[in-house]
Amino acid sequence: MRIDNLSVCHPYKVVKKSTGVVMASHIVRCKKALLLMAFAAPLSCLAQQADAAGDQAGPEQNALGAAIDRVSGIADRGNWDLYLSGYAHHSRDTYSHKRLQKLNEKAWGVGVGKTIRNEQGNDESLYALVIRDSNRNHQWSAGYAYQWIFPLGSTGLEAGAGLSAGLIQRKDWFDGVPFPAVLPMFSLGSRNFKLMGTYVPHMSTRKGKGDVLFLFAKYTF
Repeated sequence: MRIDNLSVCHPYKVVKKSTGVVMASHIVRCKKALLLMAFAAPLSCLAQQADAAGDQAGPEQNALGAAIDRVSGIADRGNWDLYLSGYAHHSRDTYSHKRLQKLNEKAWGVGVGKTIRNEQGNDESLYALVIRDSNRNHQWSAGYAYQWIFPLGSTGLEAGAGLSAGLIQRKDWFDGVPFPAVLPMFSLGSRNFKLMGTYVPHMSTRKGKGDVLFLFAKYTF
């Protein structure tokens, strides 16, 4: 009866609340769909190159073997990278002021990797990185990144945009078990030194569950 009375006395409030929940649910589903498409993109790039390598090597070498060879090629012939982080900006719209006071945004860390510039003039990288996360715990990550490179005229500078796919380990996620993640990646700088960033989208209707911009630097030598 109390619920019925509420519906009769305040129909606008009930409808407004229901509409808000439905809209929030649609937004979350759209974001998840975008991330699924993002997950396919770097794997598709790697698979296309793997197929090309497989065609050259002969029918006995399958796509998986060619992909492994491609990764081995980055490890063997790529230039060494040093990663230094960094800063993690938590969205002021997603996180409450009280929560922001407790979060760590000085995401100091270090990492190593290797990068090769492929035949198309784009960068493929392998990386491993450890940083201090938002709760001041160690966060480990390792994976593969693909960036399309766009030279900025004759300045010697270039911009990059792409995706990274790998594993992340956090103390407060999945009981510390590493989990797969695909995130956008962008960069600006020279071929040897770049300021880089990635973005963790808000994937929940609850506050404090995403919208983090992570900035770091990469030096290739």
